[in-house]
Amino acid sequence: MAASFRALSAALPNQSLTRSPPRFLAATSLSLRLNSVSYTPRRGATRASMAEIVTPKSKGKVKVFDTEEHLAVSLAEYAADLSKKSSQRKDSFTVVLSGGSLVKSLRKLLEQPFIDSVDWSKWHVFWVDERVVPKDHPDSNYLLAYNEFLSKVPIPTGNVYAINDALSAEGAADDYETCLKHLVKTKTIDQSESTGFPKFDLMLMGMGPDGHIASLFPEHPLIHEKEKWVSFITDSPKPPPERISFTLPVINSSANIALVVAGAGKANAVHIALSDVSNSDVLPVQLVAPEGELSWFLDKGAASKL
Repeated sequence: MAASFRALSAALPNQSLTRSPPRFLAATSLSLRLNSVSYTPRRGATRASMAEIVTPKSKGKVKVFDTEEHLAVSLAEYAADLSKKSSQRKDSFTVVLSGGSLVKSLRKLLEQPFIDSVDWSKWHVFWVDERVVPKDHPDSNYLLAYNEFLSKVPIPTGNVYAINDALSAEGAADDYETCLKHLVKTKTIDQSESTGFPKFDLMLMGMGPDGHIASLFPEHPLIHEKEKWVSFITDSPKPPPERISFTLPVINSSANIALVVAGAGKANAVHIALSDVSNSDVLPVQLVAPEGELSWFLDKGAASKL
């Protein structure tokens, strides 16, 4: 197990790599309550307008922002606040990222007041899913996060847990699960008392237009996995075909999940997920039901069918 853990750590960038990445649907009524976010804008900026949506069932806190820029500000506040609370009670803040536009939405954490107020030394970063490609490949979720976020914050390199891309999809999934079990044993990652699965402090996820989350796609057998912590697919309906992914039990054991969704192309899936509608085909996003709190961050386009 120790060798497996070191293989992951060895894949991370070091100080000499900061200049370049390492190689390696019927509608139901929803009520809206208008508010404004608490963020104090910089001089010349406008205060973000936000609507809170009260869903017909308990489906989490839903916030809709006028623009993706306002969404990003609120997301930074949310993540920084959870980081502060976690850092006050323990030595780690475990954060799980996805790929796609999610990383771009974290950009406000790179600005004041967040960049200097967050205790980055306690952040431990993981991926809810990853494409099984080299770390310098354009499809790599690691590469995206490194270029847009990780290379710009002082998170210790040993606290960033990338997959071992030298292995097969199955091998990489098993290796990542071994790493997670080690970190649960050493209490870096909390463990759910009710499920026994790892309990991450914050899981940040996007959603595809088809309602997929992580690499859990509609009607794919992987959404029914109940035992494994990390699994794999070799037939992803979106390229590249080989991926690893956290399973639903791990996702739903999280203390906090933020679903960050922007763009009108995802409005239909958002509508299905948040409306009190019976559907014969359940979208993976509808299966997100964490032990802790679920928060939706939507721009007006994504919320346009609510």
